[in-house]
Amino acid sequence: MKVLVVYCHPVPESFCAAVRDAALEAIAAKGCEARLVDLYAENFDPVMRDCERREYNDRAPTDPALGAHIEHLKWAEAIVFIYPTWWYGLPAMLKGWLDRVWATDVAFELPNGPGPIRPLMTHVAKIAVITTCGAPRWWSHVVGHPGRKTILRGIRALCGWRCRTLFLAHYLMDSSTPETRAAFLRKVRRKLREF
Repeated sequence: MKVLVVYCHPVPESFCAAVRDAALEAIAAKGCEARLVDLYAENFDPVMRDCERREYNDRAPTDPALGAHIEHLKWAEAIVFIYPTWWYGLPAMLKGWLDRVWATDVAFELPNGPGPIRPLMTHVAKIAVITTCGAPRWWSHVVGHPGRKTILRGIRALCGWRCRTLFLAHYLMDSSTPETRAAFLRKVRRKLREF
């Protein structure tokens, strides 16, 4: 299986970086091929400019900086998103990547008239979210897990009909310990191998 790992964290030595490395190890151990998109390392521009928005409903993005990202999406059979949950949702960098790359004639096709959009990511059979979260699990559920819903409901709707999902979160990250972090990394490796 061809797995695209989309990683979003600005600090190279963060715990999210350890999560990324654990995920890549698990993917390789399973014999899958992986590609890593590190949004901060490549200084991805998440800002959609006015001209890009004006053309959004008419055609696929024409910005050459998005070409490799679009090619990665077309290549992938599974996608693993790794990011910190900030203010209950996705980091702005990752949200901007979704806005700009998961676009018309890339991830979906708009109808000529009334009717639903047509998904174009049907080759993606699995989506995983691995995140860290400062809040406790119960409060994240009260707030509604906006980041989780964006990816595992909204993005998943553009993928294969039977697309499987996985969600892993290290809650209470701000008060985590070396033991809780090590346990979470073990869980990431195990769950990804099973997934």
